[in-house]
Amino acid sequence: MISKATLTIEDLIKQLSQTEEKAEIVNGEVVKMPATGFLPGRASGRIYRSLDDYEELTGSGYAIPDNVGFIVNLPNRNSFSPDASFYTGPPTGAKFIDGAPTFAAEVRSEWDYGKKAEREIAEKIADYFASGTIVVWDVDVLQEKIVRVYRRDDPGNPTIYRRGEIAEAEPAVPGWRMPVDELFR
Repeated sequence: MISKATLTIEDLIKQLSQTEEKAEIVNGEVVKMPATGFLPGRASGRIYRSLDDYEELTGSGYAIPDNVGFIVNLPNRNSFSPDASFYTGPPTGAKFIDGAPTFAAEVRSEWDYGKKAEREIAEKIADYFASGTIVVWDVDVLQEKIVRVYRRDDPGNPTIYRRGEIAEAEPAVPGWRMPVDELFR
């Protein structure tokens, strides 16, 4: 059994290679994330595809799909694995990315509701900002059908986009836009 005090990114990688699950290190423990369903999975894929188009157009960073690890050094967190993200640092080959994404999208799955889930989402967004992320999307395609856009410079006042509107991630991904309706196709 690996103790909380000694759990490292290498330990996480070893565990994940044996289980092929998505996970993050939070509060010294491996937090596994179960596979998601149809609509949240497609939504995260569509966000990635849109970011990939932006990458091709601008050459200003890297669109990163689901299940890619980012190493961070916070008191309570050592890694992230967003559902889709944009990264502007150097490529790391087969290794986890060292540092936080510029932009992260977290797409809610069916278990991401209720008081405990809301607290965990708020803590994760705060962790993103503490590690250097500029903008975080909290994407709800199952219940409210909205995109909450949180910005590091004003985290308490997210911009909310609904169906029929076009969401953005300024200033993290300048000029990138995505119709909210695309998340439901």
